[in-house]
Amino acid sequence: MANIEKRVSNDGKISYRVKIRLKGYPSQSATFERLTDAKKWTQQTESAIREGRHFKTTEAKRHTLTELIDRYCRDVLAKKTKNARDQIRQFEWWKAEIGSHALSDVTPSLLVQYRDKLTNGMTSHGKLRSPATVNRYMAALSVAFTTAAKEWGWIDDNPMRKVTKPRESRGRVRFLSDEERICLLKVCKESSSPYLYPVVVLALSTGMRRGEIMGLTWDVIDLNQGRAILHETKNGERRAVAITGHALELLKELSKVRRIDSNLIFPSKENAPQKPQKPIDLRTPWETAVKKAELQDFKFHDLRHSAASYLAMNGASLAEIAEVLGHKTLQMVRRYAHLSEGHTARVVASMNDKIFGNV
Repeated sequence: MANIEKRVSNDGKISYRVKIRLKGYPSQSATFERLTDAKKWTQQTESAIREGRHFKTTEAKRHTLTELIDRYCRDVLAKKTKNARDQIRQFEWWKAEIGSHALSDVTPSLLVQYRDKLTNGMTSHGKLRSPATVNRYMAALSVAFTTAAKEWGWIDDNPMRKVTKPRESRGRVRFLSDEERICLLKVCKESSSPYLYPVVVLALSTGMRRGEIMGLTWDVIDLNQGRAILHETKNGERRAVAITGHALELLKELSKVRRIDSNLIFPSKENAPQKPQKPIDLRTPWETAVKKAELQDFKFHDLRHSAASYLAMNGASLAEIAEVLGHKTLQMVRRYAHLSEGHTARVVASMNDKIFGNV
């Protein structure tokens, strides 16, 4: 609430002292010679505070959103390697849309307007952006706002905090049936690409992502211990991956005929000597194999879902699945909970036998 105090100086000059106190915000004060100016400032300031447009300093008026993004990309994002390319693309969208706005004018209501524009916009593939994609655009800008508030003092608070994120779907759980798996593996083994079959086997047996598999190098593989150490992962943490059985045998065979001009396990073709340090592009062989196997609505990432689903159906707990897949929390693996209900029932039954067995 606001309080306007009339003051009279010794020489009889009248002024009006305004103090605004709103719960959760620092108090604001100003002095005016005219009551009408005091009331006008009070109304504008209270409105600006509630809408997130008011800041204690003038830094928010001195800098534009483009300046904030450019500094964040230069000082923070440049030091990161994971997802930097995607975030730069997302930042470019924000700069093109509202980059010229002063930070003081980048309000939650403005961000809501452009959140909706993102939601209704089309991707480069001609499809509507998914809620998950929109949330990634919002998250990128939100982190930049937080940095500007905490470390640079350009703004008092992150305006994105007050913007509701689109609700994401629970996530698809498309996994291969036994018949589909057998058919796909047969087709992959017959592929013109010698790498397609071992790559698919690795994905099904370990749950690794496509990028993790294609980025594998011989120095992170321990064929004796049967494991790989992933240094670059999506969540930023190093992860050990168990490689056993058929997948391990395939890697041992590949190690006997490995290329000497590249440390990659799946390097680009030998007739592309200028790119020995780039992994091979298996997009066409993969799409051909999916078509020959007559799989409907199946993507490479669904091999990871298949691995998780097989783990759940073979008694792995959600915590164990999360550890194998490299998730920090159980949220992402709850989609497989229904597949492990039999295991859960056995755990509950075992517990009941122990505590009520003699009753």
